[in-house]
Amino acid sequence: MNHHLFLQDLAKFAAGLVAADFFSLVLYAQSGIFPVQFLGVQFTTDIVAPGVVFDIALFILLVHYGWHLGKIPRVRERGYLLIAGIVFAIVAAAHLWRVFTGVPFVLDGWTVPLWLSWFGVAVATYLAYSSFVFAGKLSHAKKR
Repeated sequence: MNHHLFLQDLAKFAAGLVAADFFSLVLYAQSGIFPVQFLGVQFTTDIVAPGVVFDIALFILLVHYGWHLGKIPRVRERGYLLIAGIVFAIVAAAHLWRVFTGVPFVLDGWTVPLWLSWFGVAVATYLAYSSFVFAGKLSHAKKR
């Protein structure tokens, strides 16, 4: 079986699941069924708008890949590494900002300790540095 065709069929199936999730989310919002507790997590009407936007974006991507609607432009490896380096640098800066300002970060009632941001600074800075170094090596290799 061709691997590419399998992934396209999988994308078509997933597009159907995302469409079902979209319609059920809209139906639940319209019927006033919220708040709902599912697997220990309480869902309220606050999730409707982000959920609908996410479902639409994911549906478009899956339909595009599954039915092969046009070519997806190839990203060059150097460009990918530069974009990844920029994203990691932004994440490192955000962690560093949190360390120096002491802003509390709460996830589902759990306050994330400040030392975890120090770890985030170290890891994101290393990944950004590595991405830029590898992008530079690719640029020098192509000039030769």
